[in-house]
Amino acid sequence: MRFTSARRLDDGVLEHEFTLGGIPGILWTPASTSGPVPLVLLGHPGGLDKMYPRLAGRARHCAAEGFAAATIELPGSGERPRRAAAEQARADLRRSLAAGEPVDDEIIDALILPLVEKAVPEWRTALDALLSLPGIGGPVGYSGGVISIGIRLAVVEPRISAAVLFAGSFVPRALFEEARRVTIPLHVLLQWDDEGNDRQAALDLFDAFGTEEKSLHANLGGHTGVPRFAGDAAARFLTRHLK
Repeated sequence: MRFTSARRLDDGVLEHEFTLGGIPGILWTPASTSGPVPLVLLGHPGGLDKMYPRLAGRARHCAAEGFAAATIELPGSGERPRRAAAEQARADLRRSLAAGEPVDDEIIDALILPLVEKAVPEWRTALDALLSLPGIGGPVGYSGGVISIGIRLAVVEPRISAAVLFAGSFVPRALFEEARRVTIPLHVLLQWDDEGNDRQAALDLFDAFGTEEKSLHANLGGHTGVPRFAGDAAARFLTRHLK
């Protein structure tokens, strides 16, 4: 991990940009701490520049609770190299949505499965590096999308203690089976009128999660219309499990 910049935000939170094996990332740490702090991994759908305002807002919320927060760029997003197969899958997805046609499993698998296979090891490598830093000691939470990445991380990464998952992205059938192996506490956010999202599939996925502690929080509105109080409830969930 190589830090490339550092600045203090207006509320005192320290923001560090870094690269890890050529992957860009951002780490936010609280203004002051009395010892090692928990860490929240902030998931997103890709494009750190575009997502920065929302990520920074969530990171500030974490810092107010005394947590560090970190994110990395997804494969094929931002300035990272594009994959021809993924670009074709995105084009096929847009074509189906524009035509009002159902998105078939082949398109979903081609778009999501290779992303999960590449992104999850990168997140685990980033977690290794982040937990080696002075001042960050865990426990670790995960919050955000792509939900399929969150599912795989919840299954394979024992250092993650709890997760907030954002419904609203397509999930391959294979990940439904993995969801049955998730045992950590989950807080799932669902926008009821999410354009392009299969609401029933999101409900079926929630039903599939194997954990004994899971809650579904559904609100009216589109994909980006998550109300502030829903974000506050998700933050309280992480605070309960990480402190």
